[in-house]
Amino acid sequence: MSHRVHVHLGERSYDIHIVTGEVDGLGVFARSCRPKSRRAFIVCDEHVKVIGDVVATTLQKSDFETRVVHIPSGEPTKSLTHASALYDQLAAWPADRQTLVVAVGGGVTGDLAGFVAATYNRGLPLFMVPTTLLSMVDSSVGGKVGINHPRGKNLIGAFHQPVGVWIDTVMLEGLPDREYLSGLAEVVKYGVILDATFFDYLESHADALLYRKPEPLGQVISRSCRLKADVVEQDEREETGLRMALNYGHTFAHAFEAIGGYGSWLHGEAVSVGMICASRLAELRGLVSSEFTERQRRLLAGFGLPVLSREEWSIDELIASMYRDKKTQAGRLRFVLPTRMGEVKMFDDVDEQLVRHVLQELAA
Repeated sequence: MSHRVHVHLGERSYDIHIVTGEVDGLGVFARSCRPKSRRAFIVCDEHVKVIGDVVATTLQKSDFETRVVHIPSGEPTKSLTHASALYDQLAAWPADRQTLVVAVGGGVTGDLAGFVAATYNRGLPLFMVPTTLLSMVDSSVGGKVGINHPRGKNLIGAFHQPVGVWIDTVMLEGLPDREYLSGLAEVVKYGVILDATFFDYLESHADALLYRKPEPLGQVISRSCRLKADVVEQDEREETGLRMALNYGHTFAHAFEAIGGYGSWLHGEAVSVGMICASRLAELRGLVSSEFTERQRRLLAGFGLPVLSREEWSIDELIASMYRDKKTQAGRLRFVLPTRMGEVKMFDDVDEQLVRHVLQELAA
C-alpha cells in the first residue's frame, strides 16, 4: 500500500508519502527533499526511541550525519523551557542553515520541533515523521507549529511548512489504544466539515478502523491528509477564514485542555467532546437537527471516544479561556459551526449565554 499527497504551495510545496512497512524509503525520500543537507537533527519522543533509532539509521544510509535528542512525552513538553534546551543542543553541535530538523513522534513532538526549526537561525528545514494517528492526519500537515503558554494552548507559534512528511502505518501497531482512538476524533472532524461521503465511509468501516486494518487505515489517512491539504493550499496562514473550518470543536477543546492543565485529556478526546458541544450550539441556533448531532455522537462513542465531560470544571473559567482563544476577535467569541454534513461556517455573533447553556448540559 502506498499513497502520495502533494501539497501545492508554490516554492513551499511538499509531498506526503503514506506507506506500510517501507523503512528504508524514508532516508531516500528525505534526501530527495533536501539534497544539500548534510546533517539531520532528530527530535524524538522518548516513548518511541526505537523508531528514532531506525530513522537515524536510514538517514545515515542516505549520507546524513545524525544527532538524536529525546524529549519527554506529553503536552507540558510544548514549552519555552524545552524549546530553549533544543536551541542549546543545536548551537552546541553546531547546526548550520541547511541542517534538517526531523520530528519523530506525535503532535507534541512535531509542534515543538517545528517551532524550534522555524525560529532557530531564522529557519531550518523541517521533516515530519509522525508516529501517532492524530499527528499523521492533522498536525504534521499544514505548517502550524508552536508551544503552549499557561494562559492558552499554542499561543506562541509560527507557520513553517515541512519539506516532506513520511507516514508509515506500521508505526501505529504499538500505539496504545487511547492514543490511537484519540486520532480518530480528528478523522471524524474531516467528514463533518468537508466531506459527507467520507463520513459515510467512516460509519461503514468503523469496525475495520478499530482493528487497525491496513487498507482502510491507509485510505483514511490519505483522504484526511488530502482534505487538510486542500484547505491549507487555499488559506495557508488563516487569512481568508477558510482554514478556520479545521478548528471545528477546537474552541471548546482548547478550553478543556487549558483548564485541565494539558494532561488530563488527550487532544483528540477534548476535540471529540468539543465537536458535540459545537454541534449542540448549532442546534440551538437552528442550523442543524438533533439527529445531526446524534450521528456524530454515535460514531465518536463507537470509537471509544468521550462525548460527555468527565471533569467538574468552572464554566466561568472555561468561558474566560475561550475569550483568550486565537479565534476570538475584538472581544467576541467565534465558533466554527456545522450547517450540514460536510459543511461548516464561522460565526462571530454567538451569544455567550448559549455557550454557557451547552457547557451546563455537558456537566449535567
